Amino acid sequence: MRRFGLDPRAVLALLALVLLGGGAALLALGGSAASPSASQQARDSAFHSAGVLSPPRAAPPLALHNYLGQPVNIDAYRGKAVFVTFLYTHCPDVCPLITANLRVAQNLMAPAVAAKAQVVAVSVDPRGDTAKAVAAFLASHGMTGRMQYLIGSASQLARVWSAWGVGSERDSQQPGLVNHSGLVYGITASGKQATIYAANFRPADIAHDVPLLAAR
Repeated sequence: MRRFGLDPRAVLALLALVLLGGGAALLALGGSAASPSASQQARDSAFHSAGVLSPPRAAPPLALHNYLGQPVNIDAYRGKAVFVTFLYTHCPDVCPLITANLRVAQNLMAPAVAAKAQVVAVSVDPRGDTAKAVAAFLASHGMTGRMQYLIGSASQLARVWSAWGVGSERDSQQPGLVNHSGLVYGITASGKQATIYAANFRPADIAHDVPLLAAR
């Protein structure tokens, strides 16, 4: 995978502009204050994410089928912390990094904490992410049964990308590669988008944030 050539913090800042739609919410980066009240600021500062939406906003809709053909709707995970990311199976670099770090994060969690978390990946490559390719990808990264991997037609996926503010474009010079946003979105138990993690996030940060997201 190739990113859009932006520093992770710049990506977060630009994404905030897309997501927040004219200032409906604020994004705090690197622990900076960006909250409507002192109490809200204190709660947000507990997160280890580099990006915190304050106040949290409703997560965009997400309903597709996984690679096994089973319907998956993010609303079914209410009560849990949900981490949503956008990947493709033939990605040579950042996607494997995100997946590996999510696996490490899961391994860092005690069983009771891990039970409060759900990882959801959405394809950015409707042509290459076949059921067989996804099964092989999950197996090779030790994530079979540990992560939902959602696929679909180009039109189905494009609607999700648009709703989540995700860029996805096939590389014109290397058609086997897809340029896309490489972020992880933290969703609270009540279905609100609260945190954003850069592709090179520390697994310990997500493991730390699970109880906080699951409590909101």
